[in-house]
Amino acid sequence: MLLPDLPIRAALPELLAALQAGNRAVLQAPPGAGKTTLVPLALLEAPWRPAEGKIIMLEPRRLAARAAATRMAQLLGEPVGQTVGYRVRLENKVSARTRIEVVTEGILTRLVQDDPALEGISAVLFDEFHERSLQADLGLALTLDAQQVLRPDLRLLVMSATLDAARLGPWLQAPVVSSEGRMHPVDTIYLNPRRAAGLPPRPTDRLAELTPAVVREALYAHPGDVLVFLPGLADQRRVGERLEAGLAEDVDLHVLHGELPLDKQDAALRPAPAGRRKVVLATSIAETSLTIEGVRVVVDGGFARVPRFVPRTGLTTLETVPVSQAAADQRRGRAGRLGPGVCYRLWPEIDHAALPAHLAPEILTADLSALALELALWGAEAPNLLWLDAPPAPALAQARELLLRLGAVEPAAPKAPDTSLIHSATQSPLRPTGHGRELARLGLPPRLGHLVVRGRELGHGATACALAALLAERDILRATDGRPAPPDLRLRLEALQTGRAPLPGLQPDTQGLRRVREAATALRGRAGVRSADIEPDLAGLLAALAYPDRLGQREGADRLRLVTGQRVQLPAEFFAGSDVFLAAAHLDGPANAPRAALAAPLTKAEVEELFKEQISEQAEVQFDAATGRVLARKLRRLGALVLSEANLPNPSADDVAAALLRAVLDGELRALSWTDHARQTQERLVFLHHLAPADWPATATEALLADAADWLAPNLAGLRSLAEVGRLDVAEMLLQRLPGGWAQRQELDRLAPSHLEVPSGSHVRIDYSDPAAPVLAVKLQELFGLVETPTVAAGRVPLLLHLLSPGGRPAQVTRDLRSFWQTGYFEVRKDLRGRYPKHPWPDDPMTHVPTKLTKKRLEGQ
Repeated sequence: MLLPDLPIRAALPELLAALQAGNRAVLQAPPGAGKTTLVPLALLEAPWRPAEGKIIMLEPRRLAARAAATRMAQLLGEPVGQTVGYRVRLENKVSARTRIEVVTEGILTRLVQDDPALEGISAVLFDEFHERSLQADLGLALTLDAQQVLRPDLRLLVMSATLDAARLGPWLQAPVVSSEGRMHPVDTIYLNPRRAAGLPPRPTDRLAELTPAVVREALYAHPGDVLVFLPGLADQRRVGERLEAGLAEDVDLHVLHGELPLDKQDAALRPAPAGRRKVVLATSIAETSLTIEGVRVVVDGGFARVPRFVPRTGLTTLETVPVSQAAADQRRGRAGRLGPGVCYRLWPEIDHAALPAHLAPEILTADLSALALELALWGAEAPNLLWLDAPPAPALAQARELLLRLGAVEPAAPKAPDTSLIHSATQSPLRPTGHGRELARLGLPPRLGHLVVRGRELGHGATACALAALLAERDILRATDGRPAPPDLRLRLEALQTGRAPLPGLQPDTQGLRRVREAATALRGRAGVRSADIEPDLAGLLAALAYPDRLGQREGADRLRLVTGQRVQLPAEFFAGSDVFLAAAHLDGPANAPRAALAAPLTKAEVEELFKEQISEQAEVQFDAATGRVLARKLRRLGALVLSEANLPNPSADDVAAALLRAVLDGELRALSWTDHARQTQERLVFLHHLAPADWPATATEALLADAADWLAPNLAGLRSLAEVGRLDVAEMLLQRLPGGWAQRQELDRLAPSHLEVPSGSHVRIDYSDPAAPVLAVKLQELFGLVETPTVAAGRVPLLLHLLSPGGRPAQVTRDLRSFWQTGYFEVRKDLRGRYPKHPWPDDPMTHVPTKLTKKRLEGQ
């Protein structure tokens, strides 16, 4: 067989020798080297491959799998399906003669699971491994395990254009073979910073405004066809609408994504007819593997759509993020495959260095429920397999929890310790149930597989298959004004049923309808469902099967409380007020304020029937802030959802007291009646605890909150409301804490008296709010004749005297009364005597009669 003269040919002898000497190898080859088409053909003649032995090559996308198989078949002069074939979802072109099968990632996983020994397969090739999809990582982990245990003769080859060979080679314990590419020079033109400064910040608006103008500039300035990289289908539509009106008559506009019909995919990939040019609007699908004939110009929007899973919320959303430097280089390289080219990057050069070197592999950011199910089917725990990046423990734990909720797995029986394996300290082994095995056979994510199987068991198989197909694809409806369609799932089923718009102002996507119908038909075949009748009103019931954790109960007009307790926004204008229970199939928006983007209602009776085994009855005694009382109810609950409630006439006294205690603590004791007497009693006790903590209990607010069960709870017996709590004698409750009883109460009065009798005969309150410095605020004249500073704590703590004017205003602060009389008094007297001439200001205050009267009243006594 004569292979085309592509750069990879120079590396083939070394690669074949490496696979002859060992069972693993790594191939690093840049775009355009020919690895995807020539390597599998070269391996057909390898001496270690039996004549009947197959070569399986994994491609991450359906479009790339078809294109690779078609190109190899052309090189052999055969139609696809003979020596070279492919298998992708909903499509199979292989025969008994097929020796090279190009498959997508889910197909490989099923092959390994169905036949762990991979009988009849000589080699497994992982193409474009740098994309690090979840299924590629899983497929490689399972295949490595099969090779180690059952098939040491099985060859594994990992291929990529931008591979981190320095890391991957040692990890696989495999030689690394590199191939030089044949890349023509590509000029790179970055966006002018001034032009970038005037663009909208949102990627969708930015690309829609900028891309059409740059494409027209490129068509004018450079020969050849133009390949444009955009994040998603919506961006393709926006840019396409703006481009169509202004393109020259000899320029054809194409879009390229994996959901297009084959004829439109082929039209985008074929060279433009003589005398014409083309512009191809593509997603990241065109970064590698595919050769788009005629491309000499690349316009890179600089963004990609990637899935992000948030374990805290259980949500996976598609985010538009800046591309990595590696992806940008891949895109740029598409302009230099056929000759010198040019790449327009729609970001300033100064921003390029800030791009990440690589995006995080999907295994670190994705929902791991499908991976967890495959591990249970394989009979291994994640730590026992070889991963380039191990699945994160929190996301894997959440995935296992979902599988248990769906009934797809169950805890395995305990096994004897095996010191040769690394075991997770936080995860017990799981094994698949019969239900879980059936889910895996459907080739759907576990949620959707559960929807199909349980829906069929309930007699709604056709609608379940239709809904699963809908949820696995992009939305088939959009508003005619370009806005998102209403979130009601029933509208999608109606459109699928009739082929028409279910409401004025909505427009079905004809290609999307076709894809969903094909997928639903295939699902019915795999699930053994004969009927094709769709019942749109079952959307909520069936969605609740797939998303039991997103079953919600209306809470106000525009909010749902999910069974998990999480709150999500509900676009209420699209649902009836009587729709109390809804199942949310898709959530979008920020993680801290998610919104139900696709949902449908179901009845309370349906909720009770579907989840009857999870419904619990319980007595609930809780404080009601609206009434200020403890209410006792008998509740029927499904998680955080309340299905019914009734008054509980005789609640436990302990439960009532506990609810009231929680309410008082939530208010940090503010519900108690903190009279002046109560507050001072607390402060006196804090003062003594400060002096002698071993003898006096802690009564600062923090300590009272911590010990409330000891001192407050017993006093709540028989009470039902905060009003009753407010009538409790707080001072008495604090004094009840004294371990010495009545004797210690008397000691409190002796050591920290509430008032002090001053020489004038007045009883003045002592302020203990600062336990380190108790204060006596008293009019200066009332202390005439008193020489020594008054004390508390049996003479150990002098009071801080705030000496007041006759008007009650501070005149002096001192802890040494004798010194004040001798010196400070005379300075104070100068000022006060002028303002208060009717009051006595003696020359010798230490011998003068104390008084709170004026001179005249004093003389009249």
